[in-house]
Amino acid sequence: MNRFVTLSLVVAVLGLGGCAQQRQAQLKTHGKEYFPESTYGRASPRVVADGEDVPKGGGQYLVGKPYSVAGKTYVPSERKFAGVGLASWYGDAFHGRRTANGEVYDKDSVSGAHPTMPLPSYARITNLRNHRSIIVRVNDRGPYHDNRIMDLSSRAAEALDYRRFGTAKVKVEYVGKASLGGSDDEKLMATLRTDGAPARLDDFALSPTMVADRAEPPAEQPAPAQTAREIERVAMIQQATAPRETVQPERRQAEVPPPPPRPERQASIHPAPPTPPVKPAAEQPLTLNDLRPLAQLPSHPPAPPQRPLYLGTTPGADTPIRVSRR
Repeated sequence: MNRFVTLSLVVAVLGLGGCAQQRQAQLKTHGKEYFPESTYGRASPRVVADGEDVPKGGGQYLVGKPYSVAGKTYVPSERKFAGVGLASWYGDAFHGRRTANGEVYDKDSVSGAHPTMPLPSYARITNLRNHRSIIVRVNDRGPYHDNRIMDLSSRAAEALDYRRFGTAKVKVEYVGKASLGGSDDEKLMATLRTDGAPARLDDFALSPTMVADRAEPPAEQPAPAQTAREIERVAMIQQATAPRETVQPERRQAEVPPPPPRPERQASIHPAPPTPPVKPAAEQPLTLNDLRPLAQLPSHPPAPPQRPLYLGTTPGADTPIRVSRR
């Protein structure tokens, strides 16, 4: 009997040791980031090996259609998103693989994954435990665990100081569309705030809360055509409310009739006596002395001077006049 009990204990210990060795082998094979294909689907192929430079950009703008993962349906949308939940992070298991919009995931980039945001876009992530805040580039789909709202890259999780904890309660706010080309890691790392203030991005006019994406102003729509009845109604209203015409001073003076002429001043009751007419002096008869010349004329007076030559245009104008002498 004692032998049987001892043998049973030995078999049980060996069995437990075998299970532990099997789990350790499984963890060694898959690593810490293990996502079974039976639950989450097949991962995208790895296009960049470890140690190689990861190209930036090169994807496409994508919203996508509704899809289901692990029995839950997700509906991507361009609506501005804001929410609170758990954020996790992912690194080596997806490094060098294609993201949902065709870019290549880099664990050292400032990026993240969201189930429904348009790709690529910018989002502000705030760690509610230490109030660190940063803007990340959303270029992938996920996470799909319960109560998880965001997956961040290894570098972004380290910036928010929760990588060592695995997850953190965060606030996620959609900021706006991201450019398709080029690297924005340095620009996004510069948005990190550790003083409790919300992260800001110079490309957008951000407010302390959620800020919508910059949108072009809507085009002006042509005014609808008015019916004849509406036009007549507007004309009647304008006529009734129009101010009355004011008469200008000049026009008012012209319309006022002139005053009647003033009556002539009546003569004085005692008129002044008329002035007696002046009698002309009596005409005196002429005498011989009155007929004498006042001055003695010369016996031979000089002839008048000649006319200028410019009067030669008149025929005979330049001919001297001969004075006859008696």
